[in-house]
Amino acid sequence: MLIALNKPYGVLCQFTDADGRRTLAEFVRQKDVYAAGRLDHDSEGLLLLTDDGPLAHQLTDPRHKQSKTYLVQVDGEIDEAALRALRRGVLLNDGPTLPAEATRIAEPDWLWPRDPPVRFRKSIPTSWLSLAIREGRNRQVRRMTAAVGFPTLRLIRVRIGEHALDGLAPGATRTLLP
Repeated sequence: MLIALNKPYGVLCQFTDADGRRTLAEFVRQKDVYAAGRLDHDSEGLLLLTDDGPLAHQLTDPRHKQSKTYLVQVDGEIDEAALRALRRGVLLNDGPTLPAEATRIAEPDWLWPRDPPVRFRKSIPTSWLSLAIREGRNRQVRRMTAAVGFPTLRLIRVRIGEHALDGLAPGATRTLLP
C-alpha cells in the first residue's frame, strides 16, 4: 500500500507525540503504515506512507537518488547568481550538496493559504523558486537557500520521484499504485 498525504504546516511526521502536538494520526486512518521519509514540522506538502519496507527503502535511501521537488518561498528577490550556486551545489556544514535543479517561478496561483500566514514585511519582498534535489539531509533545502543568502520562509514538497501532489488538499490523502 502507498498513500500520499498533503501534510499541513505544523504537523509532525509521526503518529504519536508525548507533548500533544499535531501528528499524522489526525489525517491517516490506515493502520500499519509508516512515513517513507520526513518533512519538518514547519514544512508542507507531499508525504508518502507505506506498509512495504522495500518500497520505503527505495523511496528514501540516498543511493536510489529519488528526485524531490519543492516550491520554496524565500526572503528577498532571488537572483541568477544564487540560482547558479544552487545548480552547482552549495557547501553546507556537513559537506557539499549535489547539484540541484533551481528555477525562479511566480507564486503558484493554486496554492492554499498557510495557517499561520508567512510573516509579511512591507520593505522586504519575497520570491519563489522550484528546487529539485536528489538527497535528503536534515533541513537541506532550508540550509541551501540560506547558504546562498535567501532564507526559506515557506517550503512545500510537490513531488517525490514519479509521485506528485496533484491537487491534493492540505490534510487529504490518496491511495497510489506503488
